Amino acid sequence: MPIWLQAGWWGLVAGAALVVGALIAWFVQVPQRVVASIMAFGAGVLISALAFDLVDEAEQQGGLTPTVVGFLAGAAVYVAANIALARHGARHRKRSQDQQPSEDEDSGSGAAIAIGALLDGIPESVVLGLSLLSGGGVGVAVLAAIFISNVPEGLSSAAGMKKAGRSAAYVFGVWGGIAVASGLAALVGAVTLEGASGATIALITAVAAGAILAMLADTMIPEAFENTHVLTGLITAVGFLVAFGIERLGA
Repeated sequence: MPIWLQAGWWGLVAGAALVVGALIAWFVQVPQRVVASIMAFGAGVLISALAFDLVDEAEQQGGLTPTVVGFLAGAAVYVAANIALARHGARHRKRSQDQQPSEDEDSGSGAAIAIGALLDGIPESVVLGLSLLSGGGVGVAVLAAIFISNVPEGLSSAAGMKKAGRSAAYVFGVWGGIAVASGLAALVGAVTLEGASGATIALITAVAAGAILAMLADTMIPEAFENTHVLTGLITAVGFLVAFGIERLGA
């Protein structure tokens, strides 16, 4: 199977975890503490993938300077885009309680939430596409980290959308569309960067990693802390160790 097709497939698989989470939230009344605990666990998983796969690999491929520049650029661009979206009602897009505004309360917030969810998912998908360019197949640890973290993302945000009065068509349209967009982002990343230099791949990987870390700090961890409080750190640490174990066993 061509690399670009593999990339698209694995990006779609990872994005489908968002739909799984949304389905759970729509049909099952999941306690807030459970949602927050899963969110904290997912944050720990992604932090581990960032530390032991993305940033480390970027530095080995392209050196320290491209990695640092790319990482800071990714975080800065994500934060700037997130600030702009927050002004249009997407600030609490991952919150599962009553923080998300309805369309009546904030006109245009639905579109902003959808764009924000897409903003959160694209960097992860690009990283998946890049992981295939080494010729060793998809990065299992990265794929597992993204899939595990996407389930609580979809669950928490869909629960908030439902409480804000948004329809099933809207909720599943958003997450289904983002799953498809994730596949396309992974595919495009693999196609456009195949044959690129190590420094270029390192820079793009670092940009995606910086955006992912900013997303964790801005959206996932605040949602987790709101309900798990002092247990957030412990649950996040468990998620980190699980992902670290997956990465070492797969090495």
